Amino acid sequence: MSTLTEEIEALAAITEVEPPAVTRVIYSPEDLAGRELVKGLCREAGLTIREDAIGNCYARWEGSEPSLPAVATGSHIDAIPNAGKYDGVVGVLGGLEAIRTLQRRGFQPKRSIELITFTSEEPTRFNIGCLGSRLMSGSLPLEKALALTDNEGRTLDDWLKSSPYAQGDRSAILLKKGHYHAFAELHIEQGPILEREGLDIGAVTHIAAPASYRLEIIGQGGHAGGVLMPDRHDAFCGAAEFALALEKAAWNSGSSDTVATTGMIRVLPGAINSIPNHVEIGIDLRDIRLDTRTAAWDMATKALEEIATRRGLKTTLSTINEDAPATCDPGLVEATVASAERHGYSYQRQISRAYHDSLFMSRIAPTTMIFIPCYKGYSHRPDEYSSPEQIAKGVEVLADVLAQASEQ
Repeated sequence: MSTLTEEIEALAAITEVEPPAVTRVIYSPEDLAGRELVKGLCREAGLTIREDAIGNCYARWEGSEPSLPAVATGSHIDAIPNAGKYDGVVGVLGGLEAIRTLQRRGFQPKRSIELITFTSEEPTRFNIGCLGSRLMSGSLPLEKALALTDNEGRTLDDWLKSSPYAQGDRSAILLKKGHYHAFAELHIEQGPILEREGLDIGAVTHIAAPASYRLEIIGQGGHAGGVLMPDRHDAFCGAAEFALALEKAAWNSGSSDTVATTGMIRVLPGAINSIPNHVEIGIDLRDIRLDTRTAAWDMATKALEEIATRRGLKTTLSTINEDAPATCDPGLVEATVASAERHGYSYQRQISRAYHDSLFMSRIAPTTMIFIPCYKGYSHRPDEYSSPEQIAKGVEVLADVLAQASEQ
């Protein structure tokens, strides 16, 4: 696997910040340079390259029956600020290595096999994750996507007009259900379970999905010394009480897989001696079940109504996204398990608690994910790490899954 290791290192060197940290924000010069590196490696492997008008890249190994729906694998190479070198990259360069593994075996696919490098899996520029796969699967309307803005007010449409994809056919981004026969994504776990249990492979059975919300709370400001407690309408205290109510709702949803996070808060006017009159909150709520996630949100919003009434606050709640969870294809899960057993790799069936492009690929094709361990579960940080040996095992399993699916 020395070649793959070298390729991972070469891609990691294309970064906006000092290594070992990796930053590649979508459509930045570093992102475009990283894409060129990947495309060059794919061409060396004899793959044919196609890119759509949002930047999703398809590298195709033609099968003996190219008219059949292809089998696909892949992930992303964009990286949030000060991230690591393995998130997404293992699924792209490891996916390429899986194809080369099959080529070295002398395998001839019946169905074509495509390696996809998805655009903007990370929400760094436009504050929405999995942009490319959302558009590909029809989970996000193109018109709505084009109006997305970055922190400087520049729209996705503006970015595309100055990108290499300006002349692309935007109507060709959307793929119909059944376009692919199967999709499998290799990925570091981004959690500690596999390493802690000493396991080689995670056969993913379900992918949790997020609901994201923005809450605005309006109270009344005033001098910290001049307004007595009975007269206060403190927006931050209301927000804090809601955050605890949200946490309680997750605990009591009826599912151990419900998780709730109040991950962003902005308090105004932001002076130590001024009562907060305006708070903005970002909320992330996830589960592998839609019913229990909905139950938790219902409990939280009822609590919000009571808090606002009691404290004399006004609230505005808006939905950023409410994505449905995914159940992985049982046949692909069992193919993963069978491959692990054949190679003598230890494994377990498990849930993906982070969401990935696979979540949206599941809308148009039978899908699964293959997890490999990462050091202490660390991810989205410079010390993210998976060893060459761990990656090699994931590549072998992915190659087997692709081969089996391509012969069906």
